[in-house]
Amino acid sequence: MNAANAGIRVNHLQKTFQQGRVRACRDVNLAIAPGELLVLLGPSGCGKTTTLRCIAGLERPDNDDAIWVGEQNITGMQPKDRNLAFVFQDTALFPHLNARKNISFGLNMRKTFPAAEIRRKVEATAKMLRVDHLLERKPSQLSGGQAQRISLGRAIVMEPAAFLLDEPLASLDAALRVEMRAEIKQIQRKLNTTMIFVTHDQEEALSLGDQIAVMNEGVVLQVGSPASIYLKPANLFVARFIGSPPVNQFECELVQDGGGYGLRCAWFEVSLGAEAATLIDAVGGKVTLGVRPEFISIGSEGGDIEGRVTLVEMLGSRSVILIEAQGREIRVSTQGGTTVKEGDPVQLTLTMDRAFFFAPDGRALVG
Repeated sequence: MNAANAGIRVNHLQKTFQQGRVRACRDVNLAIAPGELLVLLGPSGCGKTTTLRCIAGLERPDNDDAIWVGEQNITGMQPKDRNLAFVFQDTALFPHLNARKNISFGLNMRKTFPAAEIRRKVEATAKMLRVDHLLERKPSQLSGGQAQRISLGRAIVMEPAAFLLDEPLASLDAALRVEMRAEIKQIQRKLNTTMIFVTHDQEEALSLGDQIAVMNEGVVLQVGSPASIYLKPANLFVARFIGSPPVNQFECELVQDGGGYGLRCAWFEVSLGAEAATLIDAVGGKVTLGVRPEFISIGSEGGDIEGRVTLVEMLGSRSVILIEAQGREIRVSTQGGTTVKEGDPVQLTLTMDRAFFFAPDGRALVG
């Protein structure tokens, strides 16, 4: 059941609406390798769905060479001629057809396969998706997860060059989303087919993607592996958008003190290595320090920041602790339980070799 696998290239994609007054996509460039799963991630209105619809042919880009599949420019082709499967957030199943007929609908429309071959393809796909026992049911008799599997099956039987999924799990409950995203990744691996998955959910993106493209205001801000996006954000927006709890931010000044370098905030100071000289040269001293909650440790003495615990959230495998320090909130994340209690005075130590530095314009600096 292997599809005719192909890579996808988005080349300086521009897309405007309302006669050019609204710019949904601004010079979007993406390269998805054959068999790769790319996640388009960003807040609502950032342009990710518009990008996906342009790839599918549901929207026409402003430029004529924006969308390539393999070596073919498909920008001007009709959606039916692109050999791309689009899976919507709404399953969009035909309510009067049972699951079998919903899955086979596209094959029946092509009129190129004999009935026995269509039956074989449908049943093989349904078995892979573990819905072969549901083929005679109507959509009204299916759960949300079952309906989404049928929707995926309708795309899979067409053996497309690539799958385009637009927030297909958004309407499912939390437990089912976790189950379905694992299944989608397993299916993509089994088919070895190129896939683009759109979501605003960072957890989905980190768990699913071979590569993640973070978008905002029609611009791709960073493309990279989940680890590089999380640990080496290209700018302050990416650092803030990825991570739960969000990254802690501190407005600071880089200073030279004798033969060493330090980072001075209004309410704490930390020492830095000699590499801080390059940061000072780059921005003249003003930086935003970013430290993820798991890279701050809690103790009773000898820390960088003094504070008091205001809230402890037990989240099963981890705890999130809210600290008040000089009128500011700092979030700390620890594995498992914690012995600190609300009201406890604490000392916080920053893991500076895992910290981020950002220039006043938001771009990441390498220290």
